[in-house]
Amino acid sequence: MAAYLVRRAILLALSLTVSSVALFVLLRVLPGDPANALLDMGATARQAAAARHELGTDLPLSQQFGGWLRDLARLDLGRSLVSSQPVTSEIAGRLGVTVPLTVLAFLLAALIAVPTGFVIALRRGTWYGTLLAGVSQLGLAVPVFWVGMLLVTVFALRLRWLPAGGFPAEDWAAPAAALTSLLLPVVTIALVMAASLTRYVHSAALDVLDSDHLRTARALGAPLRAALWRHGLRGVAAPVVPILAIELASTFLGAVVVENVFALPGLGGMLVRAFAQHDYPVIQGVLTLSTATVLTIGFVADTAQRLIDPRLRRTAAGTSA
Repeated sequence: MAAYLVRRAILLALSLTVSSVALFVLLRVLPGDPANALLDMGATARQAAAARHELGTDLPLSQQFGGWLRDLARLDLGRSLVSSQPVTSEIAGRLGVTVPLTVLAFLLAALIAVPTGFVIALRRGTWYGTLLAGVSQLGLAVPVFWVGMLLVTVFALRLRWLPAGGFPAEDWAAPAAALTSLLLPVVTIALVMAASLTRYVHSAALDVLDSDHLRTARALGAPLRAALWRHGLRGVAAPVVPILAIELASTFLGAVVVENVFALPGLGGMLVRAFAQHDYPVIQGVLTLSTATVLTIGFVADTAQRLIDPRLRRTAAGTSA
């Protein structure tokens, strides 16, 4: 296990490095000049050259990248070209919206999908099992922003039970208002993610229900619930854990999209505005954080899967031998 963790950590570091290089290069080949963020309308060519020199964008790409990596190693993401504020502090302020939105939506999606997937597997062939399976399949085809607009139309505009968007100026100093503002976005993301996750839980539950060890436990007199709890839970968890990681990463990325639908002051609005203003430090900072988050979630999920499933550890040991 220790050897696997070392190999996986090296792969994580290489993935972060490659993604950083790709992100840096892709941003530089996009149309637009970041120096425009410092210039007024009608600026002269000399003023534009001075702005590029101030930003360092007139240097060779290798020098720009080396300087960015040195700053990144110190957790310094630079300063916004527009606000002149440290990007790290701006991102930290926005995480107070994005992180709770992601975590709450993921937990709600899991609470919906896990029991629903089991019910579909246990009650296959019944009318309500078929109905739940059909609803989950339908959820896979629905875009998350469309669900958000539908919920806003019903619960905010017509029923007026919840706000259509925005976040309280007091931030989390007013927890009730903050949670109320996040309720519709959380449900929006959770409904879409639950539809995808239900399919994987259903598939894993079917494999366990048809397995030899579960049939043996039932033949020895164990009730279905006890047999599932003792023999089936690990069998379901092993294939579902990496899927949960993918869904968590998707929830984080989906939150960035949904924030714009509900006008939430999270990373989504920050990223969209940075692209419009060619604010490279902010774009790099947000995308670097997002990439590192997704890769780290994958690393943790792979490790957890091997802790849950001893067959993977034996396979890794046999390969090493």
